[in-house]
Amino acid sequence: MLTKKQHSLLLLIHDQLKENGIAPSFEEMKVALELKSKSGIHRLINALEERGFIRRLANRARAIEIIKMPDDDENGDANIFKPNFASNRQDNDPNTIEIPLHGKIAAGTPMEALEQYENIGVPKGMLGAGSYYALDVDGDSMMEAGILDGDRVVIERCDQANSGQIVVALVDEEEATLKTLRRQGPDVALEPSNRAFKTQVFPANRVRIQGRLVGLLREY
Repeated sequence: MLTKKQHSLLLLIHDQLKENGIAPSFEEMKVALELKSKSGIHRLINALEERGFIRRLANRARAIEIIKMPDDDENGDANIFKPNFASNRQDNDPNTIEIPLHGKIAAGTPMEALEQYENIGVPKGMLGAGSYYALDVDGDSMMEAGILDGDRVVIERCDQANSGQIVVALVDEEEATLKTLRRQGPDVALEPSNRAFKTQVFPANRVRIQGRLVGLLREY
C-alpha cells in the first residue's frame, strides 16, 4: 500500500504526463507536495520505482514512465493529499535557460556516473550556442580552483578539450570525475587542484571527455 505522499506524487506525475507529455521537475514536485527539500522527492521517487509503479529512463530529462496505477481500493480518496500543482508552479524566468541536471560528480577520486534527475534554470549569459548540462560537486579535490564541495557546475558537452581545461572525464566507460586535463604524450593526466590529492595518469584510450567547465552555481 502506498503512503499518502507516494500516492499523491504518482497522481501528479500521471496528470502532468497526460496533460503535457513530460513529468514535472523535482522542484515542481517539491512545491506541489509542500515538501521542504528535494531529498524527500528523491525518496518518494525511489519508493515508487521499487514498488513497480514508475520507471526512470536514463539520459533523458524528466524521464519518468508510469508502469501502473494503484487500485481504487488500495488508496481511498479520503486519504489522498491533493497536490496543488497549478497554483504553485512558477512561470519560466525569461532570463534563464533550462538544462539537464545529472547526479553528483566526484571532485575527489572517480565515482560512478549517475543518471539524470531533472532540469534546472541557469542564467542565459552563462551559455553559448552549444549543448549543456549541470552536475553537483561531491568532494574537495578542486577547491584550489574555486570549486567547492556542494557547488553546482555547468558543463558544455564536448569530446575534445585542450590541456589545462577543467573537464568531465569518463574513465573506463564507468567512472566520471571533474579534473584539469593534462596531456602527456600518449597518456592523459587528470590533475586535482588540491595538494592533498594525487594526479591520476591513464592511457588516452581509457579516458573519454564528456564536457568542459563553463560556469559554477553556488548557494550561500
